[in-house]
Amino acid sequence: MTHRLSQLKNWLIEKQYAFTFLSEPKNVFYFTNFMCDPHERLLGLVVFPHQDPFLVCPNMEKSQAEQAGWQYDIIGYEDHENPWTPVIRRIQERIEGESLKAAIEMNTLPYRHGLNLKACAENLQFYPAEPGVDQLRNIKDEQELKSLRKAAELADFAISVGAGAIKKGKTEQALIAEIEYELKKRGCEGMSFATTVLAGDKSAAPHGNPGDRQIREGDFVLFDLGVIVDGYCSDITRTFVYKHASDEQRKIYDTVLQAEEAAIAAAQNGAIIGDVDRTARQIIDQAGYGKYFTHRIGHGLGLGIHEAPSMSSDNTNHLKTGMVFTIEPGIYVPDIGGVRIEDDVYIGENGPECLTKYPKELQIIE
Repeated sequence: MTHRLSQLKNWLIEKQYAFTFLSEPKNVFYFTNFMCDPHERLLGLVVFPHQDPFLVCPNMEKSQAEQAGWQYDIIGYEDHENPWTPVIRRIQERIEGESLKAAIEMNTLPYRHGLNLKACAENLQFYPAEPGVDQLRNIKDEQELKSLRKAAELADFAISVGAGAIKKGKTEQALIAEIEYELKKRGCEGMSFATTVLAGDKSAAPHGNPGDRQIREGDFVLFDLGVIVDGYCSDITRTFVYKHASDEQRKIYDTVLQAEEAAIAAAQNGAIIGDVDRTARQIIDQAGYGKYFTHRIGHGLGLGIHEAPSMSSDNTNHLKTGMVFTIEPGIYVPDIGGVRIEDDVYIGENGPECLTKYPKELQIIE
């Protein structure tokens, strides 16, 4: 029994849940070391407080689960078979009692799966699995941190490639192609999300769509990207100026940098998460750009590019040693452009540490 499964079982015992059914691939991987994209097929991990767990996955993936080290039962099935018949039977064999509670992924479990699980017991009640799973995934162990460091190093490299490729007339998509080509040459297993490059006034859209916009003198050029290593994600944003920067551009950049550095310094073990957001927001407000900072300060990072904790102003939870998250303040001014500076931050024994290390001072690309 792995340490992670033992911790999950202890949570089930504490909550008096009969079982948990997890089908989100990253959650399944976290507890089994088996990474699977089942597409429309059923993938599930069923864990009980006092019984052995079991997996259900397509037969074509069964050998991979075994190779990943899974030592318990696996229900494999062919495409023409209904996997729910053996799953329901196996659950019914392991549960007892009249008032039964089960933990499911309220945010991601398909409704059809919930209906099938209801057939396990007449009085089955569903409760969210996220609190138990998130509290485990929030704290990274040494192996996870090692993968996150490697992912951050590749993200730094990707930014250096992008900065070196900025040229007049080059399009946003052309810059993306150069970055991802160089990463593939280094064996990159994938991007954490679709790489973003935004130039000029387009950089004023926090989640803008790259296209054929060409680089012009005086443009902000914003890069937002992440790299996956061993299933773990990095996420970095850097913003450059091409050829020359106006006084307004310099003020915007300096304000964002000051806000980011202050927020990182505030991200100490035990700090209230909302206070970290407010630390950055206050600096941006005082500079007169408050209405142009339109998102939270960051998000949790790990197997998911966006996972707990949400680094928002209304989050009253406390940061803990072992957490990894982003700090990414931004200012987005229409007709001028936007600046975002983002780092991946780990809460270590000695305080916050930036895993991403590409320089943050304003760089004007000549």
